[in-house]
Amino acid sequence: MKFKNTLQFARKMDREDPLRSYRNKFLIPKINNKQSIYLIGNSLGLQPKITKQFINQELEDWAKLGGEGHVHARNPWLYHHKLPKKTLAALIGAKPSEVVAMNQLTINLHLMMVSFYTPTTERYKIIAEAGAFSSDQYAFESQIKFHGLNPDKVLIELKPREEEFTLRTEDILRTIAEHGLEVALVILGGVQYYTGQLFDIPRITEAAHSVGAIAGFDLAHAVGNIPLNLHKDEVDFAVWCSYKYLNAGPGAIAGAYLHEKYENNIELPRFTGWWGYNESERFNMQKGFKPMKGVDGWQLSNVPIFQNATLLASLAIFQEAGIKALRKKSIALTAYMEYILKEIDPLENTLKIITPNNPEERGCQLSVFMKQDGKKTFQQLNKAGVIADWRDPNVIRVAPVPLYNTFEEVYKVGEIIGSLIK
Repeated sequence: MKFKNTLQFARKMDREDPLRSYRNKFLIPKINNKQSIYLIGNSLGLQPKITKQFINQELEDWAKLGGEGHVHARNPWLYHHKLPKKTLAALIGAKPSEVVAMNQLTINLHLMMVSFYTPTTERYKIIAEAGAFSSDQYAFESQIKFHGLNPDKVLIELKPREEEFTLRTEDILRTIAEHGLEVALVILGGVQYYTGQLFDIPRITEAAHSVGAIAGFDLAHAVGNIPLNLHKDEVDFAVWCSYKYLNAGPGAIAGAYLHEKYENNIELPRFTGWWGYNESERFNMQKGFKPMKGVDGWQLSNVPIFQNATLLASLAIFQEAGIKALRKKSIALTAYMEYILKEIDPLENTLKIITPNNPEERGCQLSVFMKQDGKKTFQQLNKAGVIADWRDPNVIRVAPVPLYNTFEEVYKVGEIIGSLIK
């Protein structure tokens, strides 16, 4: 597609957008009494207008039924955890039995590592990305120490080549092969939070399995952003949060995936709780844990109903729009943002996009490396009504989300940044 840096072109793209009506399904924050240009859906997604309706239903049932709501609510609370499964499965390319909404991301990561990081004297190394999100780094370090090992000797951290910002797939695969039979776990983000790089999940998983290692992924920045095929790719496990592209609200309930090849493996080590117990016998309150089949057997406690309700509100929109259609718009919208930024500063005197320029290697985030006056430019952007994200020491992250951002907004951001860097 041949882009133009004009308001007329941007408006034409919006008129022809089959998903244009979805913007009206969200509540958009205001700055100085004007609707903002909201570009941090990669940090916290916007609130769907129907969220209040979903929560109010549960509040009403609680008020009318009290504890009887566990059985007689319109969505009985005993089985509430089953409601998101179908749509979540479609988003990550899995079977409903392979996914569950539960806990928070880091809790789920720990639960999965208890089961899938079981080091031996021969196989004990973890391969991860240097500069992974802090909670992941802390989880890796503490899990390694829990087994009495030294993170400095166990954790193999992948770093970009000198003067590069992103990891090359060939370097990831080579590192896996080099450490070979010593590797217990390969775990990366689906999309890297700082650079916006989308990792090659199928090839990384295949490489991990080729040396006998487990392949796991943190999908915090991938779920709801790009189509995934975890079951087909034979990913062993994955975890994610739901407050970014899934728009389930601050601190929202998270999720976990476990490949069905493990669904009947009751010998896997795990931390257990009563909601993971076989539901047909759960209320017998007997000693001796009998797990639910599949990933449901990793549940600890009953689902928080109000959190699950906010997730269901957003998933209803995803189910209607479809992740493939969203991805198609996302590719065009992000490419237009890239085009506009390069039009503003073609020689990269002030800004440089460090996110891969190949659409197959990124989602809808662009990370812009500011060579000068970065923090000042970011602050002025906000004063001009643009909500973006600053990452020290010098990166502005912008995420044009296909559900609620427009081509006209992208054009206007370009106008603002262009005037600022001049």
